[in-house]
Amino acid sequence: MSFPLLTATAALPALGAVATAAVPAAQRTAAKWLALVVSLATLALAAVVLARFDPDGARYQLTESHPWIADFGVRYEVGVDGIAVALIALTALLIPFIVLAGWHDADPLETGSRRWRPTQGFFALILAVEAMVIISFAATDVFVFYIFFEAMLIPMYFLIGGFGDRAHEHGEETAATQRSYAAVKFLLYNLVGGLIMLAAVIGLYVVAGNFSLQEIAEARANGSLHMATSTERWLFLGFFFAFAVKAPLWPLHTWLPNAMQESTAPVAVLITAVVDKVGTFAMLRFCLQLFPEASKWATPVILVLALISIVYGALLAVGQRDIKRLVAYASISHFGFIVLGIFAMTSQGQSGATLYMVNHGISTAALMLVAGFLISRRGSRLIADYGGVQKVAPVLAGTFLIGGLATLSLPGLAPFVSEFLVLVGTFTRYPAVGIIATFGIVLAALYTLVLYQRTMTGPVKPEVSAMPDLRARELVVVAPLIVLLIFLGVYPKPVTDIVNPAVKQTMSDVQKKDPKPEVEAAK
Repeated sequence: MSFPLLTATAALPALGAVATAAVPAAQRTAAKWLALVVSLATLALAAVVLARFDPDGARYQLTESHPWIADFGVRYEVGVDGIAVALIALTALLIPFIVLAGWHDADPLETGSRRWRPTQGFFALILAVEAMVIISFAATDVFVFYIFFEAMLIPMYFLIGGFGDRAHEHGEETAATQRSYAAVKFLLYNLVGGLIMLAAVIGLYVVAGNFSLQEIAEARANGSLHMATSTERWLFLGFFFAFAVKAPLWPLHTWLPNAMQESTAPVAVLITAVVDKVGTFAMLRFCLQLFPEASKWATPVILVLALISIVYGALLAVGQRDIKRLVAYASISHFGFIVLGIFAMTSQGQSGATLYMVNHGISTAALMLVAGFLISRRGSRLIADYGGVQKVAPVLAGTFLIGGLATLSLPGLAPFVSEFLVLVGTFTRYPAVGIIATFGIVLAALYTLVLYQRTMTGPVKPEVSAMPDLRARELVVVAPLIVLLIFLGVYPKPVTDIVNPAVKQTMSDVQKKDPKPEVEAAK
């Protein structure tokens, strides 16, 4: 039996979480280093997964299948296609930066504080989330996916509610109340989505007799499994609703701004750059593959929801006074582009959407982590409390600018390629939708440049006059992300070569072909 590489990649951070939580309370530094070493070892395993994956090989590779609950047809089945392997690599890449960025975020508060921050628990919860996300990307059994799709809510709830941002304009009691509100709202929204999905998972089992993604998809393709149109549509809606909450897609998005505002910057990155990607990934893997006809039936409505997310998220980002809420609404707009690319039903759109997931993770991590470093220095999330930072901390301002320019998809930076592919893929099938979506780019330039102008330029405010520039640890966090943004902006081929074969297979699942370009014949 071959080495269970995918299981090992997920099991390592899970075991690391247990070991980190078990470190004695007085050994906080040891817990931090243990979490960092485990995250780096997980990254090494993910690199092996990436190296062993053959884009031109079988659809699902590195597969494992073991009996679990035999009476109900549940098996522990995992395997990766090009989309999954790219997102596993992204997850494993970001976690070490998240650990490093949050190095002091869970240190004990001042003497006399009513709230204790257990450092070991903070880093253990981050590793637990990483393990569950990796399994979610790798699971090819619907029930296994559902278990970890829901289980990741538990550590995220405690990360949001128990380790909130110290920069708060109100007192500790008010801050604790707002953190609790954000954590409960996050949990309730996602639990409701998960419960609806559970009903759909049970319905799928009743219809198909098992939970295996590959077996169900093959049975549907060869005609041995017939699903009534109404049944397929109801099951699709159950799955899609849960994924739209996780993504998040308008109007199910309202938990995200609260969660990101009240979280520490590394946890905010964990939410939007890692956890939320499970929702859009699952639309590709489960909605389109299991319910192809229902996916096409629902496409017009989903495209409208995606357009609203793009424009609405960008408009609200323009008017924000809080840096973190601005990034949150910008992410809602970006997730609208991802969903738009998925349901444009073109190879360019879906390749762009997958690439967007990767690039958005890197760009959001860069911008939010630098913003976190900025906020920790000033002790405020309010944009109005800053000004002239570039004169006293030029490296911090420069990295903040690059992260912001990536957010607005400047040519030469990674998100531009993915956004361009999404728009091209949308234009070829839905020209009017593509035109409206383009307004999101204009608004992105507005909120990004206004944010930079108000925080980094102008007269130096007295409160930031003594602000230190980025320290060595912070540079180690930010510099690789900036390098990746530039590299993938100039040369995205390493990622597109991995995801394009999987996209072609997804297009085949829904029996869609790219529209032929309407070019007037040369005279």
